Amino acid sequence: MSGSGADPAAGCGPSTAVSTARDVDPLRPAPKPVLPVTVKSADGTEVTVKDASRILPVNLYGSIAEIVFSLGLGDRVVGRDASTTFPAAAAKPLATDQGHDLSAEAILGLDPTVVIADRSIGPPEVLTQLRQAGIPVVMIDDEQTLPAVTAHITAIAGALGVPAAGEKLAGRVTARIAGARKNAPAKPLKVAFLYVRGTAGVYLMGGKGAGSDAMIQAIGATDAGTAAGLSGFRPLTSEGLINAAPDVILVMSAGLKSVGGVDGLLKLPGVRQTPAGEHRRVVDAEDGALLNFGARTGDTISALAKAVYEPCAS
Repeated sequence: MSGSGADPAAGCGPSTAVSTARDVDPLRPAPKPVLPVTVKSADGTEVTVKDASRILPVNLYGSIAEIVFSLGLGDRVVGRDASTTFPAAAAKPLATDQGHDLSAEAILGLDPTVVIADRSIGPPEVLTQLRQAGIPVVMIDDEQTLPAVTAHITAIAGALGVPAAGEKLAGRVTARIAGARKNAPAKPLKVAFLYVRGTAGVYLMGGKGAGSDAMIQAIGATDAGTAAGLSGFRPLTSEGLINAAPDVILVMSAGLKSVGGVDGLLKLPGVRQTPAGEHRRVVDAEDGALLNFGARTGDTISALAKAVYEPCAS
């Protein structure tokens, strides 16, 4: 068993990444959309938006809604996806059915004047049906990386007729991400992200391009899955995790709860046989924040860094 050998907090045990940004921080004063605008949707379709009075922002991660609210347009939002759970949006009616699937009936009932979405959510037939009903649907690129955050902000702001607000928000988010990445240690820890859902029997390990790798690298750590040659998400195996030898295991809070907490996680294949398992170095982070890549990403990075490097102070 060998991790990076650099974990000064090995004896601190489990910790939770708690962001100080529990809600969005909207721009003030709220911008006023200048419409109509015609934009090129990520699916190649030219879309004209004439009215942004009733916005429906939806995707798998909740990041589109977070950006719309952060632009100062939250009072115009008429519904939400299942991942949009921050306080300012929590009371909005759901536009999804059966988990993350969009419901055409629910959406049409919300009477949106524009829908902002990406390919992470569907089914595609629903989005086609909305366009056929005369509702402008603007698709945003669904790349989930740190550099893509500002591109998403710019695209969303442009589609809603508030490009200047987009520039302002993008600048703020870029500065916060840069600030959160400043205090990375000289000798990086190895962190493995495990996507676990005990109730569904889903146990995966993240690697290159999973999104979790970007967050791990943002705090100056090494993504154990990427270092082991994994890409995307791969089934968790005892041999794979032991060979990855993470100093810290990162999970989502709901996922950790679904397997019975840290004790339950230690029963999964290979976990106990890693440096992280030996020292119970498990960090959990809020489901709606860790892989969100929205306007609060800088705050999430700061919280993650504190939980990984200063768990005894948590």
